[in-house]
Amino acid sequence: MYYDQEISSVFEKLRTSEKGLDSREVEKRLEEYGKNELKEKEKVPIFRLLLSQFKSILIAILIIASIVSAILGEAIDAVVILFTVFLAGILGFVQEYRAEKAIELLKSLTSPEAVVIRNGAEKKIPSTELVPGDILLLQTGDRIPADARLIKEYNIKVDESSLTGESVPVQKTPDALPADTPEADRKNMVYAGTAVAYGRGKAVVTTTGMKTSFGELAGLLGTIERSRTPLQESLDKFGRWIGAATLVIVAFVAVLGVFSGFPPIDMFLWGVALAVAAIPEALPAVVTVGLGLGVRRMVKRHALIRKLPSVETLGATDIICTDKTGTLTQNKMTVEGIYVNGTVLKVTGVGYNPEGKFLKGSSEKGDSEKGDSEVPEDDKNLRVLLLGAALCNDSNLYKEEDRWKITGDPTEAALVVAAAKAGLEKSELDQKYPRLAEIPFSSESKRMTTFNKLEDGPGDFLDSELVAFSKGAPEVILGSCTKILLNGEIKDLTPEQKQEISEQVKELANQALRVMALSFRPFDEGFSPEKVSSGEIPAEKVEEDMVFSGLIGMRDPPREEAKAAIKTCEDAGIKTVMITGDHKVTAAAIARELGILKENDLTLTGSELDSLDESEFEARVEKVSVYARVYPAHKLRVVKALKKKGYVVAMTGDGVNDAPALKAADMGIAMGITGTDVSKEASSMILTDDNFASIVSAVEEGRNIFKNIKNFITYGLTAHIGEVLIVLIVILGWQILPLLAVQILWINLITDGLPPMALSVEPPDRGLMKQKPRNVEEGLITRREIVAGLGLGGLIASQALILLVWSLDNGFSISKLQTMVFTLVVFSEMFNAFNWRSDKYSVFSLGLFTNKALVYAVLTTVVLQLMVVYVPFLQFAFRTVPLSLSEWGVILALASTTLISMEIIKYLNSRKSADQKEYV
Repeated sequence: MYYDQEISSVFEKLRTSEKGLDSREVEKRLEEYGKNELKEKEKVPIFRLLLSQFKSILIAILIIASIVSAILGEAIDAVVILFTVFLAGILGFVQEYRAEKAIELLKSLTSPEAVVIRNGAEKKIPSTELVPGDILLLQTGDRIPADARLIKEYNIKVDESSLTGESVPVQKTPDALPADTPEADRKNMVYAGTAVAYGRGKAVVTTTGMKTSFGELAGLLGTIERSRTPLQESLDKFGRWIGAATLVIVAFVAVLGVFSGFPPIDMFLWGVALAVAAIPEALPAVVTVGLGLGVRRMVKRHALIRKLPSVETLGATDIICTDKTGTLTQNKMTVEGIYVNGTVLKVTGVGYNPEGKFLKGSSEKGDSEKGDSEVPEDDKNLRVLLLGAALCNDSNLYKEEDRWKITGDPTEAALVVAAAKAGLEKSELDQKYPRLAEIPFSSESKRMTTFNKLEDGPGDFLDSELVAFSKGAPEVILGSCTKILLNGEIKDLTPEQKQEISEQVKELANQALRVMALSFRPFDEGFSPEKVSSGEIPAEKVEEDMVFSGLIGMRDPPREEAKAAIKTCEDAGIKTVMITGDHKVTAAAIARELGILKENDLTLTGSELDSLDESEFEARVEKVSVYARVYPAHKLRVVKALKKKGYVVAMTGDGVNDAPALKAADMGIAMGITGTDVSKEASSMILTDDNFASIVSAVEEGRNIFKNIKNFITYGLTAHIGEVLIVLIVILGWQILPLLAVQILWINLITDGLPPMALSVEPPDRGLMKQKPRNVEEGLITRREIVAGLGLGGLIASQALILLVWSLDNGFSISKLQTMVFTLVVFSEMFNAFNWRSDKYSVFSLGLFTNKALVYAVLTTVVLQLMVVYVPFLQFAFRTVPLSLSEWGVILALASTTLISMEIIKYLNSRKSADQKEYV
């Protein structure tokens, strides 16, 4: 794969040279390899997307019911059923219209033009015309248009965060690497879609189009099918349950009636009435609207839902797989520790804001700053260290619209910010102490050295007018030093001091800090820096006998809210797993600090993951809390393995590298600010504030939404069971129809309409986030719902039978009897609506008016029912007659027992729970 071969071998294999390809060879290769572009998958036509909204079992049953109603002449019933079905479908279609654009957005990340060498001359061409073997010229700011092997570099650094998730630009080298080098560490390769952050270079194109790293991502996205959400599965399961129950009931009534001597046609009509009573016509629309209301609430909590059924998936989430950079951390390199003058200092302040203190005290993480003494800005040793950090530096810090921003490498910028905290502004220093020459950083030297004129300089700090400042890898800098700055004086560096410094490097590294060492060397007046630039004086001659000035440790710090959010997730039974492109030691240290990595948890790298077969990995996957140095295929493999184990998996991320796993996860969560468009389009949810802590709010909202859906479905189930029992018992016992089909449909529409929507905005119960994730296998209808439905449904049926007997004893007409039963069921369900604000807590402990939407919904429903009973043209449509005050008194007395009985049950259950806790 070219990275493990010498450049001459790469040229030979690709049949090219530094002069590039000629035009004839380019044409041949374009025919052979095709254009350097990403192929789009076939788009789903709009009409197919719309039709897909009507595939559920419940929708199919409702459509059949509407057809049967139309055949039997019940046109109003048929129209109303079809309207509810159409409404649910349109709402779902609107939400999913823009769901599949990931590959189009991948195309926008590729460079439109490229500079190449062809026939020995530089030429700018469209990037689509690149072919393997082209010689590519790269410079700062360029977006790399294809995968390529570096053949020359001039201090080139590439920002690969969009591909690997690593926040620090990668220093590249043209040297051949060992064959077993992991993909993330192949520093002689540059990849399509990444960008040159610093320097320049020359590379030979190795792969183009769909065979590049970005192309493979596009291929992964195209083959991944988004799995159905638990809610979709539950609704289908509920639909099948309702459908089967309906068929059984209809068949039972029809057969029993015919054997009892009733006419077959009458039995068929009664069967249809029962089917209408059993089927919750408005359920799809109500669930959709309920989810929509939940989406609006989640936006206020910084979570934007892209697909409605995904709202409740978070509530069932068992594991959150999260990227580190920019998600758990701030994506801003920050100096946190300094070793100078034999002492460790803590540096306060986060990000690029140059405000902070230098504190002398305990270096242990998490220690309070109480008791730490502040080091003054004019401390000689600290000032020399930070002066070198700012002058031997090509980054800058500036303020724009009240926000501090940087240019250049983030690691170098962190040094500039630290110097600014001590009052050393880089822009002023560059003018005051001009750079006369430099030895640039290279992958071989692992250091950078500048020569600065200090004619009007720091006086007693450094007496010389010309000083060389170096920064780089600790082992390189320390190896070049023979002296050390201690207490403002230059002294000989002893072996013991070197050992102490080396130990301190390890200590800082173990704290997940990236460590950089700094040194300086004063020169005599006669020294000529220009001779260094021209090569007359070798670099190694001037980068020796240096004076060690100190160590600086920096990192991308965790978000302040992340630790508390992870703890809340843990309390809620949700495991957090870090998946990052960063190094193992850094990732493990951050994970341990955040509470992700526990004592017996495992950490795996991408290479270690590759060495495991599927069975070995599946045996370990539940124990792994951190994955480091991974690539897209690894992330996807982790998500798939966890899902195979039966877990509901959420994946957070912001880069292109996260897109396949985001799409494959049950819940893909993209970052709204730093996230790429590709990751957003592949996700189910977007965090608008990029804050991991917002996931906790979203989880709580998701759990509450599902709780509310179950409650209002249970509420509706009692009405449907009650109606079925009333019709079934009265038909078989009295041979009369207690409710007409249009009345049953009206009951279903108004009881399954406004009250459930009001119930969907019920706030979370106390302790909701202390519960474990729900079992997705249990579905919407469990033993709890069946018992509640049968119990309260049976109670409503008993109320109707009492009313029936009382009406018959008083010689009421069939129309009045039907009106009274009709009204009783509606009012009983209004009392029942207050029951299902919570299945645990009394409505009086919650407060009658804490859910004002429900109060308004019940009052509106009552007014509508009064209109049906008393408005003449509605009386005609619904076959109703006016009721007297005494009749209303009987109806309300019976209906109120629905609320009273449930309050008694809740009270007894609360007493039982209290007794159990006291016993324990």
